[in-house]
Amino acid sequence: MMRGAAIFATLLLIAGAATARAPDTSLRPVARPGTAMVQPAAPSAQSEAERPRKGLFRSLRPILRPDGLKGNVVKRRAASLKGAVCGDPDIKGEPIGPVPGKIRGCGVAQAVRVRSVRGVALSTPAVMDCTTAKTLKTWVAKGLSPAVGRYGGGVREMRVMASYACRTRNSQKGTKISEHGKGRAVDIGGFTLHNGTQISVLKDWGKGRSGKILKQAHKSACGPFGTVLGPNANKFHSDHFHFDTARYRSGSYCR
Repeated sequence: MMRGAAIFATLLLIAGAATARAPDTSLRPVARPGTAMVQPAAPSAQSEAERPRKGLFRSLRPILRPDGLKGNVVKRRAASLKGAVCGDPDIKGEPIGPVPGKIRGCGVAQAVRVRSVRGVALSTPAVMDCTTAKTLKTWVAKGLSPAVGRYGGGVREMRVMASYACRTRNSQKGTKISEHGKGRAVDIGGFTLHNGTQISVLKDWGKGRSGKILKQAHKSACGPFGTVLGPNANKFHSDHFHFDTARYRSGSYCR
């Protein structure tokens, strides 16, 4: 009995000693022979905002343009607008402002004198409003130029037969004021190509390649313009196309 008590007391002393020597921190790993211990990197004081972005996040950071590049863009924009009207660099000419009419119903609130459209010159400057000028540009880009294509090197000039004129329709007595009298119309008699070839509504309508070009150009104007008239319309349009920006509830009127 005495021997058992002595053994129990001895075990208690061993357990207490082990508890007293327990480490305050976790044990540090011991390096294996032939290997070097890698010390963990010290925490960086660099903020998240200062750290360089990588991968996808790097592409999201806006890249500032050099001041010189910004200046060049502004200069090019200013150069493109030089001589432009209606705020469109593709329409060259000069602003006129209000044009009063001599007949009731005539006149243009803000007129411009157009000299070229998308690089295609007008044989004579045409006076119109900006809506008509922009519509003419649309037709040149999507109608006339594709119709001519590379034939003769493309279109160099449009032959203008009339633009703003304070008069009645077809200059007939007792009729309504023409869209020409409102700055909403332009009459085109033909085109000159870069190689000097002349295409005339009067001479070439319905004849050969030039006739096909004229027919396609006439057809493509229907939609951008509200009224499109040509040789098939009446005797007053046998030598030119009449384009105007009048709008009708039933859509464009084209003949």
